[in-house]
Amino acid sequence: MTSLCDRRPNIIRTERGLTISGTRITLYDVMDYVTAKYPPKFIRSLLDLTEEQINAALSYIEANHLEVEA
Repeated sequence: MTSLCDRRPNIIRTERGLTISGTRITLYDVMDYVTAKYPPKFIRSLLDLTEEQINAALSYIEANHLEVEA
């Protein structure tokens, strides 16, 4: 069994900006839908994300709102 510490980070910094690990989807893409008040399930489906990926993105956005908006 792997612990949370053994797992890769879900949000990484790339040349495109803050990105969901394993995808080309940036947090800025997700933020557009969050700002437009789309429900998380819809965003997840639209961007073809796993439950873990959308939760990581939304948690990161909530915890680092000013950084993501900048």
